[in-house]
Formats: sequence, structure tokens, C-alpha cells
Amino acid sequence: MTYSAPVKDMLFNIEHLARIDQIAQLPGFEDADLGTAQAVLEEAAKFNEEVLAPLNWAGDQNPSAWNNGVVTATPGFKEAYQQFAEAGWQGLQHPVEFGGQGLPKTIGAMCGEMQNSANMSFALCPLLSDGAIEALLTAGSDELKAIYLEKIVSGQWTGTMNLTEPQAGSDLALVRTRAEPQPDGTYRIFGTKIYITWGEHDMAENIVHLVLARVQGAPEGVKGISLFVVPKFVVDAQGHPAARNDVQCVSIEHKMGIKASPTAVLQFGDGLAGSLADSAGPGAQGFLVGQENRGLEYMFIMMNAARYGVGVQGIAVAERAYQKAAQFARDRVQSRPVDGSMNSSAPIIHHPDVRRMLMTMRAYVQGCRALASVAAAAFDVAHHHPDAQTRKEHQTFYEFMVPLVKGFSTEMSLEVTSMAVQVHGGMGFIEETGVAQYYRDAKILTIYEGTTAIQANDLVGRKTARDGGQAAKAIAAQVAATVTDLRADGSADALAMAKRLDAARAAFVEVVDFVAGHSKASPNAVYAGSVPYLMLAGNLMAGWQMGRSLLVAQAQLAAGVDKEFMQAKISTARFYADHILTKVPGLRDSIVDGADAVTALALEAF
Repeated sequence: MTYSAPVKDMLFNIEHLARIDQIAQLPGFEDADLGTAQAVLEEAAKFNEEVLAPLNWAGDQNPSAWNNGVVTATPGFKEAYQQFAEAGWQGLQHPVEFGGQGLPKTIGAMCGEMQNSANMSFALCPLLSDGAIEALLTAGSDELKAIYLEKIVSGQWTGTMNLTEPQAGSDLALVRTRAEPQPDGTYRIFGTKIYITWGEHDMAENIVHLVLARVQGAPEGVKGISLFVVPKFVVDAQGHPAARNDVQCVSIEHKMGIKASPTAVLQFGDGLAGSLADSAGPGAQGFLVGQENRGLEYMFIMMNAARYGVGVQGIAVAERAYQKAAQFARDRVQSRPVDGSMNSSAPIIHHPDVRRMLMTMRAYVQGCRALASVAAAAFDVAHHHPDAQTRKEHQTFYEFMVPLVKGFSTEMSLEVTSMAVQVHGGMGFIEETGVAQYYRDAKILTIYEGTTAIQANDLVGRKTARDGGQAAKAIAAQVAATVTDLRADGSADALAMAKRLDAARAAFVEVVDFVAGHSKASPNAVYAGSVPYLMLAGNLMAGWQMGRSLLVAQAQLAAGVDKEFMQAKISTARFYADHILTKVPGLRDSIVDGADAVTALALEAF
């Protein structure tokens, strides 16, 4: 088997850190208890291990192909997607009223991790559909919901996000795609969109593009952007795909990774032969989502869902790389152990540095998975708790965590997949071993849905400086409570974790004060350390969850529950404390004391 889903670790997080027992008390989630979580995760594991994982290497070797506007997915993908849709995986955490299963994000996120571990190129398609569903649920009219939601939720149709243009990049103020109002209330869309993930394919009968465009006469900048539904096929009165819309895929990109996922260049309103343009003239038919000039606000709903999802992708590809490296280390025989314990060459897992790399990979993955689980639970409470103040507090917590889950987990995935190649030695540099694919696939994660710097800017501006660091310090107080619990436990492992976690917490608070206190007076100084701040905060929050995990595992071990797993959890948490949390104070120094060095060199000297 090429991939084994870490169901036991996921359930540990869901039960003890995300507290599924409390999620199951929320309105609408009464059936979403631990038993449900276990049943769903075990079924997801089976599907992803048996159906999606075997296609991952094939997708890298035989990518999606473009021919005269038609994109054909890697052989086997279309059949796998049909199985995926028929089993109901697309609708797992979407509303029952539109055909979904209505399960909490706490469960759905872990199924998403499995999909991405098994086959990241494939999993991108449903991830983008999730974003389209969220946007339509939030801002779509009843008519748009009736036409599109059930079909996307079922997986019968797929969804995309169309933001970027050749001249715009991440600066959406520069979007120039235009929308011309029509007498019947529709719009004609004209423009070019690039980097459209799964923007054209043969796996589903229709593709629903959500497109940012400017209505004629709209204000300049981001305040003049509207959001439109532009389907590949316009539907008839019965809701079936009918006429081909005036939108076409003019090419797909050639990429270093995620090769099976077609990244399309889409042309809207170019007079595609055989489309609506033949009778009505050029212009893709679009339908306004919500109100004019509020498109970016709605698109951020999709982007936030996608940013969390991309963070989970980082955890997923790191998990897959860790499993491959650990298996190789058990099998690869090379050199005698340095302690003389064997008098002949041994599997390399006996060598201390290989153990260090494997433990680093394991600790990072488990820390980030725990962080993602806790964030998902906060999302569920924020959207379903009956008390408004409780919803607000959990929404603030979740929003603070999104750039960390996205930024820290994806940067982590680069380190982990690189280590996986390193564990393989020279064999890792050879494509046939397969580990290089994870390294190449991981690189995009720090770039799309907002680069790490964009996540860091969000963390600095919206999440820290805007409220003077109040939300950050409230979370730091929760970390302090865990430190107190660790000290009360009194074991050597708990005391070591308490020491490192408290030092990291103190460094975090100092940085929060620096960011909140200097963002207006010295913006260059603050933003020079924005990515280090994100890495510091992500490290702390993942380490905090490992501290909580250590306490749970100690108690479970004392009760005689699954001793092997609990001892491994304690050892992994201790490693996180001694080898990963220890990086935090150094980051604090570079942020608070090192800002001037970033901008000291004259521009001409570069």
C-alpha cells in the first residue's frame, strides 16, 4: 500500500483536542459524535488508500492534456471522480437541504487531508468546488442556489475560482475583466483569467466558474469588483446543461508539480464557435452573485475556505512524504550504527541523524494536524453555537488561525518533503523512487491562495494590529493555562514541554506588542518581520496543541489505554518541545531587533 491514512491520530485530535463531544451538542450536529467520526474516517481511509492513492504517481507521469480547447484528465481520474461523487464525499460538510451530509468541518477537514495525501492533484478539484459552494451559500440568490448548489454539492458539477489576470497577479485592484449589463438581468463577461485550477476538464458534465469582473462604470480599485457565476454550459429550465457558454480554455500551464491538475487560461467573450456567441454575439453569459461591487467580499469567503484547505494540503503531502521516508529508512541498509550495537551494516533508521529527521517530520505533521483540528472545531462553534458571544469569540479565534494553518503548515511541508528526499539520499533525487514528487508538489502550497507573505500581511494587519493585539493575547492566555497544567502534571516530559512552551509564549507576546505598537509608526520595520512572525505564531500554536496532546496521552497511558500509541504521542510532543519550539525565541530576536538589517542595504547594491 502506497498510503496508510493516520486515522488513529486524527481521531485522537478530534476526540481530545477538538472535543467532538461538544461539537455534537451544537444544533444540527447532534449525530456527529465520535462514533460517527470514526465510521466516516475509516470509510474515507478505505476510499483514498484504494482508489485515489494508486493514481497519484500516474498523474505525475501522465498529466492532464490540452488539445484544441479540450482538456482530458489523467487516465483513471474520471472514473475515480465518478466514484468520489457517487459516494457523497463532495457534500460531506455541506447543508442537507442541498443534498449534503451536513457534517462538521471538524470531521470534514480530516477527510480532506486524506484526499490530499492520497492524490493532491485530484483533491484540488473538490477543494475548489467547496469554495464555490461556500460563496453561493453566503451570497447567492435563491434562484442561483436552486440552479447550482445541489449539482455542485453532489459532485455532478464542479466549481472554480477566477481571480487572477495576466497583469494583476495577487493585486486584484488591477482586475480588468468587464461585465456588461443586459436587459434580461444577465451580464456579458469579457476578459482573460489565468491560473484557474481545474478550469477545464472532462470529469464532470458542467463547470461553474465564479468570476471577478468590473461592471461598466464601477469604481476603480477593489471597491469596483463584482462576482459572477459563469457556467461552462448555460442550463435550461429543467436545470440541465444546454447551450455552450462563450468561455474557452486556450491553454494549460506546464508546472513543476501537481501536474495532473489542469491549471487553465480561460478566455471569456471571445466569440467561441458553437457557443451562445453564434446567435447572441460575443460575451459569456454571467449571473451576478449578491450585489454589484461587493465581489471581493464574497470571494474572500471562497479564499478563506481555500486557504484553510491549502494548509491541510501541506499537512497531507508532509504526511505522505513522512510515511515514504520512514518505510525507506526501515528497508535501506547502509553503514554500521555509531554506538557499535551491530557489527554489520544496518537499516539507516538505526542512525541518529536519520532518527532526527524522521522525528522532525513526524512532530511537524502531528503538530500542524492538531492545530488544523482545533481550528476546524472553532469554525463549527462559530457557525452553529446558539450564543452570539460564543460564536464571536470562536470566529475571532478561527480567523487568527487561518493564516497560520495556511502559512505555517505549507512552509512546514517544504521542510518535511525536502527531508524525505534527504532520507532517501541519492535515491531521493531519482524520480523513479517517487519521493521527489511530494517535494515538487509541495512548492505550490506556499504560493497559491496567497503567498506566505500575503498570509503574514493578513496576520499583522487584520489579525494583530487592528485590535491592538487583543485577540493574540487572549490566545496567549490560553497557552499560559496549558503551561500551568503541564507544570501541575509534574512529569519530566510535561515539565520540559512547559519550559519550552512558556518561553515561546513569552516571545510571542513580545512580538505582538512590537507589531501592535509599531505598525503605524514604523510599517517597514514591522512588515520586514511579518513572515518570521507568522512562523513564530504557527510554531507556538502547533506546539501548544502538542502540549495539550502530551497531557491527554499521560492520562490515557496511566489508565492503560492504547499504551504504544500514547507513549509515541508523548515522545513526539517532547521532541517538538526540544527541537521545534526552541526556534521561537530566536525568531523573536530577528523580528524585534533585526528589522533595520532588512532594509539597510541600498537598493542599487542588490
